[in-house]
Amino acid sequence: MTKSATPEKHNLGNGYYAPHGGLPPQTALMDERAVFTDAYAVLPGNTMTDIVTSYLPFWDKTRLWVISRPLSGFAETFSQYIMEVAPQGGSDKPELDPTAEGVIFVVEGELDLTIDGTAHNMSAGGYAFIPPSTNWQVKNQSADPVRFHWIRKQYEPVDGIDAPTAFVVNERDIAPTPMPDTEGRWATTRFVELDDLRHDMHVTIVTFLPGGVIPFPETHVMEHGLYVLEGKAVYKLNQDWVEVEAGDYMWLRAFCPQACYAGGPGPFRYLLYKDVNRHAKLGSFTR
Repeated sequence: MTKSATPEKHNLGNGYYAPHGGLPPQTALMDERAVFTDAYAVLPGNTMTDIVTSYLPFWDKTRLWVISRPLSGFAETFSQYIMEVAPQGGSDKPELDPTAEGVIFVVEGELDLTIDGTAHNMSAGGYAFIPPSTNWQVKNQSADPVRFHWIRKQYEPVDGIDAPTAFVVNERDIAPTPMPDTEGRWATTRFVELDDLRHDMHVTIVTFLPGGVIPFPETHVMEHGLYVLEGKAVYKLNQDWVEVEAGDYMWLRAFCPQACYAGGPGPFRYLLYKDVNRHAKLGSFTR
């Protein structure tokens, strides 16, 4: 983990966007920003309504929005949920796949997370990494709903390298790392060291100050999920420029070109998933 050298809290913006469901009125016009292509998808925040929620086994007083899942021929390495747990809800058996690792990031409310018997109270900005085959439970013991992202990936073990261990932190205790030659306008909050090969996924928070840019088309093997926590931008996805704002989700397959211009007036921030640190899988084919 990359932690701040001092205990100061880092003022990284005004907050985190969290969906609350509901339905638009019958007088509303259809929002045409939702799109699914062979290279990327955009789910605007207003698509996360009551009628697209799901439920999970062994989760009490909980609903969720599934905003990505592995799809053959598209992005295949991860799933991402936005969880909404009502007061006194939660789960004693949250993960049914012993091979799955997970990251939890709290965007609203308070969550009590227990990992191997150790209790953690998580508030907005709270981040937890949960290794595969871990004994963990979650409970909302507050008077208000808690909303958090849950990113899941099948862990890829490597002989001779230990599996990563669990940890719980808050992003406000971690100093963002400025990208080189950007005058601090583009920075990344990293929860795992880049050269820690125990980890096969990175979930980070990327921050652009108003006017900050990705000034080249990033094109790479890593798949992405980008949930906009705050602000707005114009984002380049493959051959298209797309306007995005807080609450929107972008889902990119491998090698989809991407770039952005942060629109202001405040920071543009997103929660970013990518798969890292492993050989490309060589699938079967017919000779």
